[in-house]
Amino acid sequence: MKEEMAMKRLILRLFTSLVIVVLSGLPNEILAAPYYEGKIIKIIVGFSPGGGYDRMSRMLAKHLPKHIPGKPSIIVDNMTGGASAIAANYIYNVAKPDGLTIGAVDQGLAFGQLLKVAGIKFDARKFSWVGSTGVEPTILTLRSDLPYKTIEDLRKEKKEVFLGSVGKASTDYQFPTLLKEFVGINFNFVIYPGGADINLAIERKELDGRVGSYSSLKPFIERGLLRPFVRCRVSVQGIESLPVDEDLTNDIIGKRLMSMLAAPARLGRPYIAPPGIPNKIMNILWDAFAQVVKDPELKEDAKKNRFEIEYVSADEIQRILNELFNQPPDIIEEFRKYIKF
Repeated sequence: MKEEMAMKRLILRLFTSLVIVVLSGLPNEILAAPYYEGKIIKIIVGFSPGGGYDRMSRMLAKHLPKHIPGKPSIIVDNMTGGASAIAANYIYNVAKPDGLTIGAVDQGLAFGQLLKVAGIKFDARKFSWVGSTGVEPTILTLRSDLPYKTIEDLRKEKKEVFLGSVGKASTDYQFPTLLKEFVGINFNFVIYPGGADINLAIERKELDGRVGSYSSLKPFIERGLLRPFVRCRVSVQGIESLPVDEDLTNDIIGKRLMSMLAAPARLGRPYIAPPGIPNKIMNILWDAFAQVVKDPELKEDAKKNRFEIEYVSADEIQRILNELFNQPPDIIEEFRKYIKF
């Protein structure tokens, strides 16, 4: 009897050891599966429904779960205001660092911190950056039914040219502000809650045009509603021949500021999470994000929505931010003169 019990204990120890060995050799995604299983991830979009950030986030919500072990549900919520600063503040200060809250925020939002703007309650360098779905060149577009055909036409126009914007903290305000100052185009702005509202106003001919990412405006260009005029130094296929803002001025400071403003275009449509998320959770999100941007089904959806998908890693985003925040103080002071929040 004692020998039988000893044999059972030995078998149990051997079985336990075997389980440990097998588990230690399993891929990380299998071991990590229990964390996200049965959970809900919320993507908070800092803009109103229907715009580019919103549409891209809803595509991610559809395709990202299958790349996360445990296949959590993903929902999208919109938190508008301050060109996504309100959403960024919430994610930085309120959302728990548990990997269940992700934010889609404006690519140029870090400028608010750089310029020490009141109401910016975050350090962009301390977010848990998830990644970006692509490089997003900034372009200026105007309604095709307007008489303007070239930049020179705009320079000669004495009347105000009205552009839609989601606020001073957004690229759609900052980019034309530098064009106004250093290229001499008489822009004025009308503020809207989100990109979809601006697009509707353009359809109704309440606005002359707007600035935005090429992927967001491409459908309207292809329809013939909008005509592209200028781009930033960052380019993608289809807009290579557009004039570059830096080439339209001889002012050295203007060129430097335009170059600086183009940095967020390399961030594309970035996604953030609260600071302090454990690496074991972030590793899951980083891996999933790197996989989803290669997903044929996401690419097909993106193609239907006129989005170009190009992965930008969290490390690359951090490098771009460090480069931005390491500008000389005198250049930052010049930047502050023209970029307002």
